[in-house]
Formats: sequence, C-alpha cells, structure tokens
Amino acid sequence: MTETAVEQPVIAPKPNSGHHKGLYVLFFTEMWERFGYYLMIGIFFLYLIDPTANGGKGFTNGHASDLVGTYIALVYLSPFIGGLMADRYLGYRKAVILGGSLLAAGYFGLAFPGEMAMYISLTLIIIGNGFFKPNIGTILGNIYNREDLKPKKDIAYNIFYMGVNIGAFICNFVAAYLRNSLGWGYAFAAAGVGMLIGLFIFITKSKVIAEGDIRKPVQKDDMPMSKILGLVLLPAFLAAVLGYFMQNFIGHPLFGTPSIDAFMFACVPIIIFYIRLYTTANKEDKRGLGALLAFFTVAIVFWVIYNQNSTGLTIWADQYTDRSMSESVEKVAKPMGMLQTVTTDPHPVTQIDAQFRAVTDGKGNTITVQGPDPYFQNLPKDKWPASGQMKLISTEIFQSANPGFIVIFTLLVLGFFAWLAKRGKEPTTPVKVAMGIFIAGLSSLLMIFAASMTNVYVDKSSMAFLVGTYAIFTVGEILVSPIGLSMVSKLSPPRLTALMMGGWYLVNSIAGKVAGMMGTFWDSFTDKKIYFMILTVAAAIAFVVMMMISKWIAGVVKEKTGAY
Repeated sequence: MTETAVEQPVIAPKPNSGHHKGLYVLFFTEMWERFGYYLMIGIFFLYLIDPTANGGKGFTNGHASDLVGTYIALVYLSPFIGGLMADRYLGYRKAVILGGSLLAAGYFGLAFPGEMAMYISLTLIIIGNGFFKPNIGTILGNIYNREDLKPKKDIAYNIFYMGVNIGAFICNFVAAYLRNSLGWGYAFAAAGVGMLIGLFIFITKSKVIAEGDIRKPVQKDDMPMSKILGLVLLPAFLAAVLGYFMQNFIGHPLFGTPSIDAFMFACVPIIIFYIRLYTTANKEDKRGLGALLAFFTVAIVFWVIYNQNSTGLTIWADQYTDRSMSESVEKVAKPMGMLQTVTTDPHPVTQIDAQFRAVTDGKGNTITVQGPDPYFQNLPKDKWPASGQMKLISTEIFQSANPGFIVIFTLLVLGFFAWLAKRGKEPTTPVKVAMGIFIAGLSSLLMIFAASMTNVYVDKSSMAFLVGTYAIFTVGEILVSPIGLSMVSKLSPPRLTALMMGGWYLVNSIAGKVAGMMGTFWDSFTDKKIYFMILTVAAAIAFVVMMMISKWIAGVVKEKTGAY
C-alpha cells in the first residue's frame, strides 16, 4: 500500500502561529452536514407520530421511539465499517465524499411519500454517515498530529465542534418554517440541500486538507479484511437475526421489541472485536487502547442522556410543555417560521387516552378521530383561545437550545479552564470527562423537579425546565464530546485511528438504541419522575467509576502526548 491516499504529492505547509487552513474547510463541511443531520433528527419523531391525515406516519410514541432509536443506533454503528474501509482502501477524503453523497440522496428520498421510500432513504443515510462521520474527524486529527500543531489539537477540536453546533442550531428554524408552511417533505429536502453545500466546500478545497489524508501501511499483525468480515460482520449479522427471532424461542422479546433484541445481539461480535484489538495489541499500543475502551464504556451513560433530545425530551416538549408565548414574542417569532398553529376545531387527530397514550386497533395501528389538537388535552379550559386557534413555538425549536448554548458556553468554559491552568489547577482530561457526566446527570435531575411540580396530565409544565435542562446538559457536553474526539486521536495507534473513531461512534450507537428502548417504555412510566431518575442515578454511578479510573487514563495520555 502507498503511504498516502492521494495521487498528487502532499506538501506540508510551513509552520505558522495560527491554525491550519484545513480546519476551516472541515469546520464548514461538518457544519452543513450537521445541519442536515440535526434537521432530520429534530423532526423525525414528530413526523412519525403525526397523524396520516397531516402527512405523518401516525405511529404511537413507543413505535416511533423504537424506530428513532434503531435509526440513531445504526447511524452511529456504521462508522465501524466506514472507518475500516477508509483506513484500508478508500482514503479519508474519498470516504467523506462518498458518505456525503449518500447522505444527500437519503435526505432527498425522505421527501417522497410511502414507507418503502422512507426505509430506503434511512438505509442510504445510515451507510453515508458510516463513511462520512469517522473520517472527517480523522482528517482533522492527522493534520494536527504535525509537531507544531499538536499543542493546538484540543482547541482545534473545540473549534470544529463549534461548527457542528452552528449547523445544529440553525437547522431547526429552517425545519419549523418548512414543515409548518409547506409540509414534511420540504423540510427533509432542506437537509439534502445542506449536505450538498457541505460537499461543494469539501471538494473545491480538497487540496487544502490533503495533508490529513494519510493512510498507514497495513502491519503484519493487522487483521485482514477477509478475517474481519468472517469474524465480525458475518457473526454480527447472524446474531442480529437470532436476536430478532428470539421472541419465538422464549415467548417475548428480551429488551422490549424484536428490533432492539436484534441490535443488542449484533453489537456483541463487534464489541468482542474491539476487545480482541486490545488483547492482541503489542505492549506499546495496548495501554492506549485499554484507556480508550475504558473511557468508551463509561461514556455510554452520557450519550444515553444526550439522545433523550430525540425521544424523551421531544415527547416532553411536544405533549407536556406550555409552548404558548406573549404577543410581543409572537411578532418576532412569526417571520422566522417558529410558529405551529393548533386549533380546538374538530379535525383528524390521533386518539389518545388520559395519559397521552395513543389508542390502537387490534393490529396495533393508531386510531384517528375528529377532535381538537392533543395539545389542548392537558391545557386548562380557561386558557383555551376564544378564536379556536393558538400559535405555539414549534416543538423542534427546543432542540436548538442545546447547540445554541454550546456556541455561547464554549468560550466561557474554555476560558474558565485557561484561568485554572494559569494557576496550575486545571483538572486532567479524564477528570473533565467525569465532571461532564456528572453535570449531564444534573440536567436529568432538573427534569425530576419538572415532573414533581406539575401534574402533566392536567396542566402544562413551564418551558423554563426544558430550556434549563438543555443549558445544564450543554456544559457537560462541552466537557465530554470534543474531548472524546481528541482522546481517540491522541491514544489510537496511527493505523487504527479511523477504526477507533468508529469505536467512539459505536458508543453513541449503543447509547442511541438504549435511549430509544427507554422511549418505548415512556408510556409505561405513568410517573415521569421515575424515567428521569433512572438517568440521574446512572450518571452518578458513571461519574464515580470515571473518577476511579481517571488517574490511570491521565497517565496514559501523559505517556502518549506529554501532557494531561
């Protein structure tokens, strides 16, 4: 194999005091890709539970949560394969271009009606993300492995992460405007347009990032691709089939639904593969891989809380939150397309019971009846509009709170740690991660208070709780997510960087499915405090474990990079 993944010679730019120009190419490419991803994920659950008369799918909360969880899980599972293909064959730039093209096709496909179009489109998005996601991060890491840029790697990843969140912030306003004004299909198509813009930037500025498109030769102790297919992918497929039909043997699904069983079973061979990477590694690589795998395991809890934004917190925002606004705010929001109109006039809606559970027929399909919008079911009658219509903040707008707070808080958090560093008191990277997990748990604790202070079946909860939850969680996210990307780049053996980046996304995958699995039981938790209490307790346990292993991981980071 050649040393580089490009045909033309790569000339390293001269060292300078600023950041590499490639950072900004990757920043804007990722910004537009995340615009598409978060636009789609922001409305997907809402689209699935919307009555068919409105152009949605008419799913129950449980059915929609199961599909959303499966989608998120597979979106983050596919980087395992995409990272491997880029490491061994494609190179990172080609993989990003292929992935971006498939993503755009999938988003445009969601604009077409019919379940077949939906499932084909989701498949394209899943595969496309597998090629795109791990490899754009690997390019950035390779660029900042240059000696003069190594000290700036953490800052570079934070800048890169800012691009992620700018795209995630603006997309929900676009989605709200298009789905409220023109329909669901136009909103999904906008995600495809965003991805095409990102691809245009990446392709036209490809030479600027050529320095990061470096593939290391396959080592004699590396597992051949044929062996990976035979020992990992084939067993994963067979395990998924076994999991899916497990209910036929024991009379019921192990984890709630056949799709959850299939995913959980499929993960086992892949997890074994990563463990085998560690057990068969040489002494030099083993410490770094061991530290990463320990970090990955603990971080699952953080990402389960994070993925509540597409399941539990979306349900809370849609059904239990007072989304009304004053006339002055309405005047500002209306031109921005932030408003959703609900009416008390009878029209086709999904029938729900007193606890907001969709009523289904004998085949499990939701029943559509004539009635007011479900929003009014737990709104006291004295708050109903005399005109019969009410303008609300669109549910997906709340998902812009998290990326919006990241843009605001990132510089504050970085400034705080810079202030500590000058005084010699800055915590190590693993301790920062532990703090992030603990803070994520506090965000779920606030939702416990929200569920305790209002009977959400007869009245609405203040939107301040939801916004506050996102604000608290954001601080934790700043301490975990960009640092996680940086740790993968720092601790991975060079020839396995993209594959270990795929492992980082495998953590997201498992967490996404667990979040979806919890969502399938949402209706069973008549007391919503219990739902959020599970998340709070899990975060507390993960925090303690991370603190216990933080000194060891910090030592490995110091050994590999010369800094904590």
